[in-house]
Amino acid sequence: MTVSERAHELATAAAQAAADKKAQDIVIIDVGDRLAITDAFLLAAAPNERQVQAIVDAIEDALLDLPEKAKPVRREGERGGRWVLLDYVDIVVHVQHAEEREFYALDRLWKDCPTIPFVDRDLARAEAAAGSGE
Repeated sequence: MTVSERAHELATAAAQAAADKKAQDIVIIDVGDRLAITDAFLLAAAPNERQVQAIVDAIEDALLDLPEKAKPVRREGERGGRWVLLDYVDIVVHVQHAEEREFYALDRLWKDCPTIPFVDRDLARAEAAAGSGE
């Protein structure tokens, strides 16, 4: 794994923020060995433009709430709301409408790169509670 601790912190915090807003198909891809400009991509999808924007807003808020605040150095696609890119240097966040996610298939484009495990904390809690018989 080539991602820095900072990139890992940003990616997992952003992924959790996306999951909290019901993002679909959340994947963190370690692209550090292939790209010099960033360590990781976070990919997330949503079924409509409003939810894409809600996910983007949640990610930005979550990364601003970190002990070492993070603000995107570049933001693209907000006006259309179908594919928003947030560039945090260490990570690049792609929040896409589900149709764009399927059409552009960034997962397949970067399939040779390892993924970084992410488990939604709420899902993990629910599974743990179900497993313990609660």
